[in-house]
Amino acid sequence: MNEVLEFLKKAGTYYLATVDGDQARVRPFGTIHEFEGKLYIQTGKVKDCAKQMNANPNIEICAFTGGTWVRVAGKAIADDRREAKASMLDAYPSLRNMYSEDDDNTIVYYLKDVTATFSSFTSEPKVVTF
Repeated sequence: MNEVLEFLKKAGTYYLATVDGDQARVRPFGTIHEFEGKLYIQTGKVKDCAKQMNANPNIEICAFTGGTWVRVAGKAIADDRREAKASMLDAYPSLRNMYSEDDDNTIVYYLKDVTATFSSFTSEPKVVTF
């Protein structure tokens, strides 16, 4: 898991794919955080991506840096605990301009049943699961 976390942090921006009915939806994200041994992402409950993850938790993340890319497939599981939200917001203090661990909008998700595949044009793929 740490290898995936560090890669996504180094990339800075990753792309989160969700499912909306029968249509894939992709958007840039930047929050990735470890809490209680799990990878977490954050968004607002009112956003379409949260509604899509709540309806269908199967997601994929893709990021590219330094000639290597990673695809992270798994399930996004909502964690509405104040502690989980606070940990994410402490890691990304700039989000506190829009979110709070005590508001009705902030939501964090941890990734479950993850398969991460690191690929490049110069080496064989490496698969990490957690």
